[in-house]
Amino acid sequence: MGCVENLGYDVLLSMASFKECREYIEKNYTEIYYVDPGFKLFEKRMIGIPPIAIALEGSVVILPYTKPCHGTFLLRVDSEEAAAMIRSKARKKP
Repeated sequence: MGCVENLGYDVLLSMASFKECREYIEKNYTEIYYVDPGFKLFEKRMIGIPPIAIALEGSVVILPYTKPCHGTFLLRVDSEEAAAMIRSKARKKP
């Protein structure tokens, strides 16, 4: 995901499991997309247990981010470019 410190993010969950991140997204957001591990976002490939849920609110992206040795976090990042790319390439929640 590139250097996450450069993205200007908010932490919604910390030290969470992939399942907890997916459940939080599915419970709290309506525009939800699913990607497989390896999906490229913010110049890095995502890791996780599929399906990896990503939510969008306008230009805001809500995504799980795993930092080795620190765990998985659910982040909120404002990126119009990333939101547009997700809308065009990811699977939308049925």
